[in-house]
Amino acid sequence: MCFRQPRTCCSTTGRVKEGWLIMSVPRTPDSRLIHIQIKDFVKQILLDLSKGKLPSVSISKYKICISFSQHDRFRVFEETDNKETLRFQHSGSANRLVVMLRVLGIIQKLLEEGKHASKRDIYYTDVAIFRNVQAIDQAINDICIYFHCSRHSLNVVSVSKGLVMGCLSYDDDGRRIDCMKYSCTGISVPVHTHLVRYITSFAEYILLVEKETVFQRLANDGYCRKNRCIVLSGKGYPDIATRSFLRLLKEKLNLPVFALVDGDPYGLDILLTYKFGSLSMAYDAEVLVTPCIYWLGIHFSDCETFGVPKEFLLPLSRPDERKASAILQKAYVKHYVPLWSKQVEIMLQLGVKLEIEAVASVSLSFLAECYLPSKIQNGSYL
Repeated sequence: MCFRQPRTCCSTTGRVKEGWLIMSVPRTPDSRLIHIQIKDFVKQILLDLSKGKLPSVSISKYKICISFSQHDRFRVFEETDNKETLRFQHSGSANRLVVMLRVLGIIQKLLEEGKHASKRDIYYTDVAIFRNVQAIDQAINDICIYFHCSRHSLNVVSVSKGLVMGCLSYDDDGRRIDCMKYSCTGISVPVHTHLVRYITSFAEYILLVEKETVFQRLANDGYCRKNRCIVLSGKGYPDIATRSFLRLLKEKLNLPVFALVDGDPYGLDILLTYKFGSLSMAYDAEVLVTPCIYWLGIHFSDCETFGVPKEFLLPLSRPDERKASAILQKAYVKHYVPLWSKQVEIMLQLGVKLEIEAVASVSLSFLAECYLPSKIQNGSYL
């Protein structure tokens, strides 16, 4: 028997008051419905096996959009009519199907008991079958696509590596968090974003920072005590919790988001991940992407504006060049953010890149006291 994907429902509720924004944000899809669907699915699999039938599972495939219309609003990935069928008969997909079914069994138990587990927790339940965490990641993606649900609705969580500080308070699973108390160090982004409630803030904007070192530099300089803002960092490529939390803050506080990343292909690729998402998790874009983000810096024009010595420009490496070319090949980048695309073209033409630390090197507190306030106040962003 070949199993095709069912449809599930998802609901979002919230309440807003004037002045400070106060939210109740239950964003979890109906886990009970998903639990029932998983239970029925597993039963059918076992029934087929008991009758000597080898089941197969069809998984939808996504692709990057190559054409756009004036009605599109940040449409980047789309589900195709093509299906990838996993069969026990085929050696190439048999192990992937076995892993998927084993993970489904664990998820079913998590939902029944109301517990959560990380990918690594799942991995250590059956090392012989899973072999590596990447196999579990693939299985969870397959399950989410098949059942049309998000990861958190499966009670599978990612360990958060992101940091946040500034003018922000919220309830995290019943515990009140005041991020101003952590403005000298930052506090970890909440893992269970769907449990975050009653967000309050008097911030004027959100500053998204690529690097942890820059985040700590701003913390040491007391940036959040001098500016009404929220500072968030995913410490490089962001994890699911950080992307989801940024989306939640933008959605509920409706503040402008300014991004500070390296002026190199990898810095921009990180920014694109926040703004557009990734093909591997296209199914979860609704809760992970933040479409409205301004690229505050670093830009090549900052060298002249802020007196950054040209010797701080570094040559592009071969991986840099390949990453830049890959970005330019994505049609949605040129369509939605042509000015960003132009910056990448300049990088390739000049063969150089500019890191945040180059601007910060002008003086110890230059980034916090001059560069960032000036860029935001003058509207010098893309």
